[in-house]
Amino acid sequence: MADTYLTIEQPSSGIYKDKGSRFLAFAEPVTSEQQIKQRLAWFRKEYYDARHVCYAWMLGADREQFRANDDGEPSGTAGRPILGQINSKGLTNVLIVVVRYFGGILLGTGGLIVAYREAALDALGNANIVQKDVLLRRTLRFPYEKMNDIMRTLKDIDAYIISQEYENTECIITCDIKKQYESRI
Repeated sequence: MADTYLTIEQPSSGIYKDKGSRFLAFAEPVTSEQQIKQRLAWFRKEYYDARHVCYAWMLGADREQFRANDDGEPSGTAGRPILGQINSKGLTNVLIVVVRYFGGILLGTGGLIVAYREAALDALGNANIVQKDVLLRRTLRFPYEKMNDIMRTLKDIDAYIISQEYENTECIITCDIKKQYESRI
């Protein structure tokens, strides 16, 4: 697993039009499948009158969690081209939804592939792509006498402290650290 990954900073949108059909694309940063399910439910409710709500997403710094959905379009004509744009930019922790309003003229499989790809590309073209550090959550247990050394190290590696507990002679700190500093903890 790498020490960093690419994602988008905030939501963005794009559009593609062909033969009367409109393809509205939305790219959003996401961090979990639960969040993705909530966002997809929102898009389906918000765009209830659209013919199709197709999407693709990718999660995790290792880019191993992903899904693409054609939502009734011919197999491989919507979700895969959207996912292809995520892959072409090397992104993760991103959801792209493309909403199609049918214009009355069939585009064919080639036309659909181009339309979904270009809509997703437009949304990503309007996004600010950022590099983020992979964070690891660690729980440290140590005797109270080591507190100054541990706190100095955590400050040096810019760790984010989640919680601290102090019991009789033991201290427990849960923190997020950058993967590149894992060996220092």
